[in-house]
Amino acid sequence: MIVTVTLNPLLERRYTYERINYPGSNREGKVLIQAGGKGINVNRQLNLLGTPGLSFTFLGGNNGKHLRDILQREGINFTAVKTHAETREGVVLIDEKNGHAASLFGDNADISQEETDEFREKLDKIIQNCEIVIFSGSSPCKSTDSLIPFGITAAGKYDKISICDTYGKHLQDCINAGPTILHNNIDELRNSLDIELDSEDSILSFMDGLYKKGIKQSYLTDAEKVFYSSNFDFHFRVTPPAVKTFDSTGSGDSFMAGIIYGWHNDLTFEEGLKLAVSLGALNASRKDVSNVPWNDAEELMSMIEVVPIGKKMKTLDVTPR
Repeated sequence: MIVTVTLNPLLERRYTYERINYPGSNREGKVLIQAGGKGINVNRQLNLLGTPGLSFTFLGGNNGKHLRDILQREGINFTAVKTHAETREGVVLIDEKNGHAASLFGDNADISQEETDEFREKLDKIIQNCEIVIFSGSSPCKSTDSLIPFGITAAGKYDKISICDTYGKHLQDCINAGPTILHNNIDELRNSLDIELDSEDSILSFMDGLYKKGIKQSYLTDAEKVFYSSNFDFHFRVTPPAVKTFDSTGSGDSFMAGIIYGWHNDLTFEEGLKLAVSLGALNASRKDVSNVPWNDAEELMSMIEVVPIGKKMKTLDVTPR
């Protein structure tokens, strides 16, 4: 079983207009209300790839009730810890004519210590019964900052694959816990860890440090730009395909769905990486979030360049003779 952990879910209202007037009134917009939050986006993309999983999250208030209904309607399997605080909400304004999208987010939920402790207890049990667990998105408040490091440590204890895709003040603790896989974009790392990653050498050195902490794979993306990845202590420079970006919301989550699909289905490192890059790039070109069809992603994979840097991996031919 694949489990996504989303500490900071989102009830998202997406308003689409042919053209938005600034300033002025905008009427007759098409409204889509959907479930948001990074781990939930991963689940949606995995469902479309035929690899469903379980979403574990916090839900509270009227927004939480609405989110439950949407998750059920989308066919996303989930379980949640109920909170007294209202689940956060957000609005996305889409200007079709100009190809612009703007996201606005409300306050994070203030999770109590009692609710956090309940989440931690359930998380430990869930991890024991899963294959892969991914921790996606931000921590909503101080009381929940310890949950991802705890979950990564638990995954190691039970010999499970753990993936860390978070940011903020707790990121260093998450890295120190030694997840199997780490994904961040470069700006998240700079802001969360207060480090300089302004050259290829500094990025490769940082990935070496991650490997020494037990992190088997790292993916340090940079929007549509060239980025870097590592598989154990082998490094790669990756050039994404050129696409016209519309809204990048969920692109990192679609990317991670591709990585998880690769691990779950025993793809090679390069095959899984190319699928992930294709899903992330195509998501950025679409109005919907983490809903890229397999056939579309497959067509783009041949346009992605993955170049080894430094020592080369040996590919063994194990074809039966």
